[in-house]
Amino acid sequence: MENRVPSGTVKLCEQMELLEFPDKFLIRSLDSTNQAFSIGRSNGSIDTQIGDSCSGSPSKVSKIYGVVGTIQLLAGTYVLIITSRTEAGTYLGFPIFRITAMKFLSCNEALKLSTSQEKRDEAYFMSLLRTVESTPGLYYSYEIDLTLNIQRTVKLTDERANKPLWKRADPRFVWNKNLLEELIECKLDPFIIPLVQGSFQTVQFTLKDAPAKITLISRRCTRRLGTRMWRRGANLEGDAANFIETEQLLELEGFKSSFLLIRGSIPLLWEQIVDLSYKPRLKIINHEDTPKVVERHFHDLTQRYGEVMVVDLTDNHGDEGQLSMAFSAEVQKLPRVRYVSFDFHHHCGNSNLDNLQLLYDQISKDFEKQGYCLVDSEGEILAEQKGIVRVNCIDCLDRTNVTQIYLARESLNSQLRKIGALSSTECISKFCEIYEKFKTIWVEQGDEISLEYSGTHAMKSDFVRFGRQTLLGLIKDGMTGLSRYYLNNFHDGIRQDAMDLISGHYTVNFNGPSPFQMNEFESFSAGEMRNILYLLYFGLV
Repeated sequence: MENRVPSGTVKLCEQMELLEFPDKFLIRSLDSTNQAFSIGRSNGSIDTQIGDSCSGSPSKVSKIYGVVGTIQLLAGTYVLIITSRTEAGTYLGFPIFRITAMKFLSCNEALKLSTSQEKRDEAYFMSLLRTVESTPGLYYSYEIDLTLNIQRTVKLTDERANKPLWKRADPRFVWNKNLLEELIECKLDPFIIPLVQGSFQTVQFTLKDAPAKITLISRRCTRRLGTRMWRRGANLEGDAANFIETEQLLELEGFKSSFLLIRGSIPLLWEQIVDLSYKPRLKIINHEDTPKVVERHFHDLTQRYGEVMVVDLTDNHGDEGQLSMAFSAEVQKLPRVRYVSFDFHHHCGNSNLDNLQLLYDQISKDFEKQGYCLVDSEGEILAEQKGIVRVNCIDCLDRTNVTQIYLARESLNSQLRKIGALSSTECISKFCEIYEKFKTIWVEQGDEISLEYSGTHAMKSDFVRFGRQTLLGLIKDGMTGLSRYYLNNFHDGIRQDAMDLISGHYTVNFNGPSPFQMNEFESFSAGEMRNILYLLYFGLV
């Protein structure tokens, strides 16, 4: 499986240059001279038959690393390109890149003929595109599909394995899926790069003289994409906010062992309205379709992962307790789903991470039955993961991170014992240097996921590093909480609008009234209220 690209696979362009002419942008591959296309600067039309149509010299030539896609706004088309990247490591022998800079190319000459209201609308849309340009945690490969976990990858049929990356990819995890439509329509397969938002961490070490590697990949689902306070719960289709699949991949002595975990917001219909309070009240939305929403969510999970065990870390009292009780009541109606409530704050508090042993004692039998995927050096599956643990707290960030790390460590111990790298009495925590590396990649993964959802690093990271809450960690978490408060109230509404626009949850209406006159942005009306509350709070109106 390593260092192998299926024969017939379309080779993606890796070395590209952008040539800027007065009337068009030309993007061409430096690997193959016949792979190129142009975009008209006046109307955004794509031309794949460029021939000798580009006369004269370009005003500017620059190196780029990929085309993310296109989006159509009121006054024209905008093309998103990758202008900077860094290598994050390798996955199954193939380089993985993290995007460090993106840029939109404007093809909007029609803006000159727009009405004043259309110009104001377009200006706001363009401000959202600038927000999109700085989207964190985007990863991609020119050679391997990052959206599929190992267990799914080794089961690919030859027919699907030989398709272009975008055709093989799991659409749930393709961040730029909505932006690729025009490139797909124009059959520009060599330029179509599926991006994954989440995290990619890797560490190498030597265990008893045997070289080993752990790779940690988190894949963020795009179906209910959003920011912390602006996307809670599930939609009517059962898609949960902040849903993430995390894969821990161990490579040792020719074996590849993959362990999957998932997280996601409590899949009920609920919200937390931003109102300048430090901790807005949770509100459960009473809806006749709530049972169907929960059923749809878990039906999708069981179809993909097998039996599901829910570990709910929310408090058993207050607003969280009411939400947890409502969740428990719905889940317990479903087959092939086990619900376990574990009040993290009550059991662990600020004391000791090892108190999670109380949780593990409850779930260990089912957890061990779910197992993990084990593949030998020939690509043969020796064992499969037959189920999955779904972990949630309220944000699915801090408590969830700590608990997932604990479960990942237990699974890693089992895998190493199965391979023969550890004896039945040994565990990875006894190898201090290796264990520190293991904890570090999980902490960095938690920080990256938190940045994407909340705008800040994760809390409780000292639980992982030191096994307990420290004074410095307590202070750091307090500062993080204040930062989240500020971002939730005064910044995340704009980020939410940008995500809705780029993911296709909001569609530009070319013939109707201004979206801001109609309050068509799901988060815009709340954003307006946020600004009004801000002015009222500081006595400015």
